[in-house]
Amino acid sequence: MKLKKISIITVLALTQVAGAAAVGAEAGNSDLPQGAVTQEAVESNQKALKAEEVKAPEEPQNMNEANTQVGKDEAVSDAKQPETEELEDQASQNSNNEDTEETNETATEDKDQPAVPQSSEMNELILHFNSNKMEQGGKVYYAPQPMQVKKGVSYVPIRALVDRVGFKVTYDKKTKETIITKGSDELRFKTNSSNYKVNGVTKPMKGTSYQTKNTFMVPLTAITQALDISYKVDNKGKRIMMNLEIKPTAKFTVEPKEIFAGETVVTYKTEAESPSGLPIIDERWEGKQEIFDTPGEYIISYSVQDSSGSWSDPYTQKITVIQPNQPPVASFSTDKYEYKMGEYITYTDKSTDDGEIKTRKWENKELAFFTPGPKTIQLTVTDNQGLSSTHEVTVNITDESLYSEDDFNQLFVPAGEKFTFNSSDVPSRPKINYTFHDEPSTLVRSNSPETVNSEGIVYRETAVGDMRFMIHHVNNLNKNVKMYVVATNKNDAPVTLRTDYLGFAGPSYIATAAGKKSVLNYFQSMQDGSKQSSITLKPGEQKLVMTELNKQRMKKGDVISLFADLYSDLPVQFDVIMIDEKSDPLSVIDKLPLLDSDGVHNRGTYPNSTRIIQYSELVGGEPQRLILGDNADDPNLDGIDPMYNEPTSNAGNFGVLYKITLDKVAPNTLISFNPRGGKYSGYATVNGDIIPIYSLGQVRPDEQSVLYRTGGFEQKVEIMLTAAPGSNLPINLLFTPLPKRVNE
Repeated sequence: MKLKKISIITVLALTQVAGAAAVGAEAGNSDLPQGAVTQEAVESNQKALKAEEVKAPEEPQNMNEANTQVGKDEAVSDAKQPETEELEDQASQNSNNEDTEETNETATEDKDQPAVPQSSEMNELILHFNSNKMEQGGKVYYAPQPMQVKKGVSYVPIRALVDRVGFKVTYDKKTKETIITKGSDELRFKTNSSNYKVNGVTKPMKGTSYQTKNTFMVPLTAITQALDISYKVDNKGKRIMMNLEIKPTAKFTVEPKEIFAGETVVTYKTEAESPSGLPIIDERWEGKQEIFDTPGEYIISYSVQDSSGSWSDPYTQKITVIQPNQPPVASFSTDKYEYKMGEYITYTDKSTDDGEIKTRKWENKELAFFTPGPKTIQLTVTDNQGLSSTHEVTVNITDESLYSEDDFNQLFVPAGEKFTFNSSDVPSRPKINYTFHDEPSTLVRSNSPETVNSEGIVYRETAVGDMRFMIHHVNNLNKNVKMYVVATNKNDAPVTLRTDYLGFAGPSYIATAAGKKSVLNYFQSMQDGSKQSSITLKPGEQKLVMTELNKQRMKKGDVISLFADLYSDLPVQFDVIMIDEKSDPLSVIDKLPLLDSDGVHNRGTYPNSTRIIQYSELVGGEPQRLILGDNADDPNLDGIDPMYNEPTSNAGNFGVLYKITLDKVAPNTLISFNPRGGKYSGYATVNGDIIPIYSLGQVRPDEQSVLYRTGGFEQKVEIMLTAAPGSNLPINLLFTPLPKRVNE
């Protein structure tokens, strides 16, 4: 293409166009690089040129193309002027599809430029207003089209620009999108679209991309934002300077998570990447140590350098170095160092630890001593990492007596603790001849076979209305199992099944421990309502209920125990099953056998399982007892074993909930619990408070556990209890007048 002469007036007019662009930028046109030509400025100068009656022999289509031609004259001589359009045509001929956005925008370089640019120069790309001239590293390159302005938005040829930046450009023929790959990021542009995509996320552009002469043009700001390129505008030099430095990235992790001062060897796992694919040649640390001598917070910084000389931004982490675990300090004191025999000793535990004290073990800690002489008490505390320490205190017991041992125990042993006594006189105590009535609540007792030797259904029953479940079993299979309760609605209408209270415990190797904890959790659910829920069963539908039972697998020898109160408005079939831990209960239930009773333990369905005892006469004026679970004063419930369809008797009345109201308990009365059939471990509630029947384990027949003491006036006392699985019946509630206190 041959250039034609343009008058000096035209050149001056074009200069005015560029000046108008600078004014527009100062006026706040944020969509346009400062100094770019606006359409209004172009039209204004076109009028000025017409007034001067200056005509170029070959009229450009618009002022931008005229300015582009001038830019070419300024950049190189006629001899070196590349025929850009011809190059674009040639690139088009090499393409299989002239309508695609992929244009193979080949750029040529001026061979007269310096051959070895500095790295800082390579990091800068200069674009000239209204020109296809680009400069980088001391060399001049030419784009197939100049930077153009449409509706206040500057457009650039995407391929030529991205080639200079150094990223990979491809074309997706299926989606007709031009793809730029930057490290792990993928950018997609499409013709006639005002959006582009970054890793599949659509983002807006300030203008609409378009094709001109087989060149794909996109808004300059979209490219700089998408590729994270910073730039500045030189209004005086009429150019845009883009910073192409692509920094590598650095990252690291620290192990272990807990770092102890002076002890832990810290390891650092680094990650470094160059988006340009350049090798990492150097790294720099600040604050890095293998062992930190003192506790505190430390800032560690890591940077890397790639082969172009670019350093990454520092990656920093704050780590906390903690004091190494120190042994706990066992410490306690007594309120005095000298006591009479039978005098109450107050202990104050002062033990400390930098973490958590897990256990406290006392030796010879007595509430009182009943023989004279020095007595050494010892406390050993152990923290949650196994370190421990021990502290001792020696007190002196004089030969003066304040209380006898029996009197002291009755007066001072706290509720939930126990003491030994002469239990031989218990049967001679007068019985409280109470009466009772039972409230409707169907008891489903699943306790046989207690030790389960094979997979199957250990209990099946259909119940309606108020019902209580007591489930207690041991896994004796040579594999891990789970227990489930499956509820089936065999009605033609939906069933509402409501859970009111529930207490579950296990798995545990100790049957009495599981039974005791299940009673505790059952009483707690009554107080806090935490287990209340409701489900609806459609006709024919099966669902798992009481799902606490199946949350954990049972190893061989494990025991589980459960109490639950439910209500249904229509009959529901319940199946209690034990199966392999990996089996689906709803898939296998129809294939499971019904398991036989073990012939020792009890199972059955019993009506009216809430027993109400109310006694209105004075209690505690003399030593007395109230007997439960003896099948005489407290008869067993009669029911049926639905698996055999045979009658059965609920020995010990396990699963029965006793609600005892004593309207008149004499002043200064001790109420205690004494098992008569063997060891017992459980809980009771007294006037709403949950009281352990010995906090640390079991009570023997020669011991009594303190439940309550009345004060200096007559009281109404309400007691609620249920026999804990694994314990022995019958039991006696003892009522004993307290001895008089000594005025000290």
